[in-house]
Amino acid sequence: MISRETVEETVCRLFREAVIRIPPDVTLALKKAYLQEEDEIALLNLKAILDNIELAEKMEVPVCQDTGLPIVFVRMGKVEVEDLYEGIAAGVERATAEVPLRPNVVDPLTRENTGTNTGQMIPQIDVEITDTDNLDITVFPKGFGSENNNALLMGLPGDGIEGIKDFVVRTVLEAGGKPCPPVIVGVGIGGSSDLAMKLAKKALLERVGERNPDKKLASLEEDILNSINESGSGPMGMGGKTTALDVKIKTAHTHTAGLPVGVCIQCWAARRATAILRDHM
Repeated sequence: MISRETVEETVCRLFREAVIRIPPDVTLALKKAYLQEEDEIALLNLKAILDNIELAEKMEVPVCQDTGLPIVFVRMGKVEVEDLYEGIAAGVERATAEVPLRPNVVDPLTRENTGTNTGQMIPQIDVEITDTDNLDITVFPKGFGSENNNALLMGLPGDGIEGIKDFVVRTVLEAGGKPCPPVIVGVGIGGSSDLAMKLAKKALLERVGERNPDKKLASLEEDILNSINESGSGPMGMGGKTTALDVKIKTAHTHTAGLPVGVCIQCWAARRATAILRDHM
């Protein structure tokens, strides 16, 4: 059995890793963007981002002051786990005290801060059942400078692929510099309204620079990415070639009368970290 203490320790460690070290695929994409830029202001902004990433690792401090809303994705295989939810919440509280994480979690109406980054239904935990022999835990601290610019379209079948593309591009460009571009754009297509948004968020867990295995979706990802970057909005919305580092799409079948499209925007600080646990650990 995987103990509650193991889950707690793992979650705390993952949040420390996630908020301090940007994943290598994201850093590589930022470095490539820097080499391709010509605009002077864009180069200054990208250099500041890359310097920030380097300093955060060197000093062992969070790369951004907004350490996000604690979101945790769990893929549960054929394993026994003791008090999974309690272990995750304890790990978040511990990370808040030890890393430290900025206490961001408040009551939505009174705005009273819990001080622990936990509260009613927070940390936000998504559990997927799998046929593996593992318990996979991915932490996804999501800042709200980008989260506040998410959008949902309850489209009609007649909107088609062009309608999807237009909505995604318009959403990103209307956000401007608010989500701290260059951004990564998650797109969820199909399902119901809530599933479309969940798919869009889960799409952000995919590696930057890797194309969708579905050739039709890969082509749409590239088409949307090119349209966003051709806008010239650029890093921090101040001009340049790189408004987005990548576009990621996930789909689900949907009702014959609808075409839900969710867009979830992630800032350049695309923080995520994963651990795989097994019963014998």
